[in-house]
Amino acid sequence: MELIPMFLKEMEQEAQTTRKMLQRIPNDKYDFQPHEKSMTIRRLATHIADLPTWATIALTTDELDFAKNPYQEPLINNTDELLSYFETCLENGKSQLVADNEAVLNKPWTLRNGDQVYSVSPRHEVIRMALCQIVHHRAQLGVFLRLLNVPIPGSYGPSADEPSFN
Repeated sequence: MELIPMFLKEMEQEAQTTRKMLQRIPNDKYDFQPHEKSMTIRRLATHIADLPTWATIALTTDELDFAKNPYQEPLINNTDELLSYFETCLENGKSQLVADNEAVLNKPWTLRNGDQVYSVSPRHEVIRMALCQIVHHRAQLGVFLRLLNVPIPGSYGPSADEPSFN
């Protein structure tokens, strides 16, 4: 079974829902943080937008070592910038989901911070984790927006804020 076509399809499907969610962020709420241990909306939304690039990282490198290459996302200040960044990251992630890379999906990939190894996984599992992280963090963003009384778009059907739900 080929995984690349499945990853491409899922990435595009999740991108549709992700766009709808990211579009809802009010420009004046990027510093909102519902709890001291929570990320700000800026950090959370930027991370969501960046996650498609993990497909490229997994397929073009053997590891990510935070000690050698600190993982830094850009400073996003408004929703237009965020959506533009998301589209760039989406194209980046999809660019490596090509048939030739099917052959490397079972090769190991390492996530570490210097000597501390967080995980060693086949590359296909890293891509799967990135897709799951998009969904997970998008749900967190939904909670943040709900706390701000921002209507939530549907993900896999209508939300309680959409007329077709009622």
